[in-house]
Amino acid sequence: MDIIKQLRDELGIKAEQAEAAVKLIDEGNTIPFIARYRKEVTGSLNDEVLRNLYERLLYLRNLEDKKASVLSSIEEQGKLTKELKEQILTATTLVVVEDLYRPYRPKRRTRARIAKEKGLEPLADIILLQMAVRPLEIEAESFLDPEKEVNTVEEAIAGAMDIIAENISDEADYRIYIRKITFEEGLITSSVKDEKLESVYEMYYNFEEKLTKLAGHRILALNRGENEKILTVKITAPEARILLYLETKIIVKQNPYTTDVLKAVIEDSYKRLIAPAIERAIRSGLTEKAEDGAIKVFGKNLEQLLMQPPIVGQVVLGWDPAFRTGCKLAVVDGTGKVLDTVVIYPTAPQNKVEEAKKIVGNLIKKHGITLISVGNGTASRESEMIIADMLKEINSKARYIIVNEAGASVYSASKLATEEFPNFDVGQRSAASIARRLQDPLAELVKIDPKSIGVGQYQHDMNQKKLSEALTGVVENCVNKVGVDLNTASASLLEYISGITKAIARNIVTYREENGRFTDRSQLLKVAKLGPKAFEQCAGFMRIQDGKNPLDATSVHPESYKVTKILLKKLSYSTEDIKVGKLSDLGKQIKDRQAMASDLGIGEITLADIIKELEKPGRDPRDEMPRPILRTDVLEMKDLAEGMILKGTVRNVIDFGAFVDIGVHQDGLVHISQLTNKKFVKHPLDVVSVGDIVEVKVMSVEVTKKRIQLTMIL
Repeated sequence: MDIIKQLRDELGIKAEQAEAAVKLIDEGNTIPFIARYRKEVTGSLNDEVLRNLYERLLYLRNLEDKKASVLSSIEEQGKLTKELKEQILTATTLVVVEDLYRPYRPKRRTRARIAKEKGLEPLADIILLQMAVRPLEIEAESFLDPEKEVNTVEEAIAGAMDIIAENISDEADYRIYIRKITFEEGLITSSVKDEKLESVYEMYYNFEEKLTKLAGHRILALNRGENEKILTVKITAPEARILLYLETKIIVKQNPYTTDVLKAVIEDSYKRLIAPAIERAIRSGLTEKAEDGAIKVFGKNLEQLLMQPPIVGQVVLGWDPAFRTGCKLAVVDGTGKVLDTVVIYPTAPQNKVEEAKKIVGNLIKKHGITLISVGNGTASRESEMIIADMLKEINSKARYIIVNEAGASVYSASKLATEEFPNFDVGQRSAASIARRLQDPLAELVKIDPKSIGVGQYQHDMNQKKLSEALTGVVENCVNKVGVDLNTASASLLEYISGITKAIARNIVTYREENGRFTDRSQLLKVAKLGPKAFEQCAGFMRIQDGKNPLDATSVHPESYKVTKILLKKLSYSTEDIKVGKLSDLGKQIKDRQAMASDLGIGEITLADIIKELEKPGRDPRDEMPRPILRTDVLEMKDLAEGMILKGTVRNVIDFGAFVDIGVHQDGLVHISQLTNKKFVKHPLDVVSVGDIVEVKVMSVEVTKKRIQLTMIL
């Protein structure tokens, strides 16, 4: 197989782009580095395409390795024909390679193998080749052998039938046809084991759908219902057509002694051996596809969450709500430093509301708090009402926002949190994290396992290794897109930078603690274990504010410093002009970019990136994202009425719609059919993303069931 051609066709890119990307990956370059600093080489392939290319490259190379081992194994057995070799070499999936290898794979002691050990293979050949010239009972008599436990003609014929059944099952062409027709024409059905049981799977109690139309979220829901032993799930195939197909392939002549036996063998082979294996393979394939889709959605949601714009320069009160143990508060200054912590008890059972208001009011005055970040967990609603009342009473200009606290408890009990806040208890750490994730969502959320952030669907039911790898890739992309301040970034943030391992991230922090702040990017080469290759990969993503070289505060890579200085000199500027923002119109001063790029000895794409960065040095891509909604008053579900139009924040996007926070503590669902009437929506992500601010209309409210149906078609 030509892997480059395959990648080109699958990803819709040019062969030279695929070839260049593979070469760069093989040389040890990371995806963020290739996407940002090797655009000339790859023709500007973005990080999403590069990650897809990397995944497919691994799969295709694994496929080639599998083909080689299969060919070697069959050749050792002396059974490799020219036709079989060609079939294996041209196979495009691991499933097909496995089908072709099945007859030659060493087998466990099956019924057929035992029958062969009893010497019944010649009898099986007589039946399969339809050569019998007398009743099979007479043919079978010569195979009786008490020593081999073949005592009756019935046992001999049954053994021969087992051998034929396995041979039919092992035939790759049959399996390929049956898998295809089962998938194209088959149905998936589910039924409930206990009809009286109430569960979230009620829509699947008597469910039937074509396999070709089955949505990913339904596959995952069926799997979960089956795993919880609530549902029975099975695939219904066009059995009559499949049996007729096998009969036409196998019964090539009418023989009064073998035809009926072969029909029985074919049915046994299909029902006992082929159908269960095909069902497992199809369901496994559907699950894998559904998981890939769910992981993609989770990744997109996570990216939007991580890329929420930071709220800088404000003193924030982090509020971790609770009932019995009280609400933990932490005041955090504009740099993320914790100034104060306290526990208040405004909620049940203590209900010390007035005391809590007084304490919070004093904190607001003392520290100049302008924003309150409230976790959306237990007692969040009660806390929100107290905060809204208090802000009115003290006439404060402070506002509040409900933040997704998913993962805060995981972080607060972690070793990392213990090292960061050794003198705080779990609640205080959680409150500090809730405050900080508003000030800089990316810097705070990278401390938490991405799976714990809670913006996906069925994430606990899928391949955890694949999920972790995909989400880690998303975090890596986000961190490198934004870049980090080399002098303030935590080790947990630094480890996501291109080329930086956990050990090197810790070494950077250690170097900073021992030698003071970095003043030059080249100092990174003094960090233990950070060699030239790691420096090449990471340097452009590390920022140094007020360092020796103004270019260190930009995303211009050190490898381009020389040409950047020549460019500035040609236009009568110096690197010092970067600091004072004199270069905002730099691009307009270059009349012929092609000529300038040629003169500098670089590509036009690289020149464009350098100009863009010099015009807005250290720009934060998150600034282009929608700002969060800050609130001063509270709304309750009972306040909602049909037809009411509100602004809300998209909290989660799933296959069948989006959940929107409209400020009533219960997110409302905008079904996929209610996202827009301007175009067909294949997936909600085509219309909305996590963090989007959207205008919605209330369609219905069920207070007892805590359900809110919304529409974006106004």
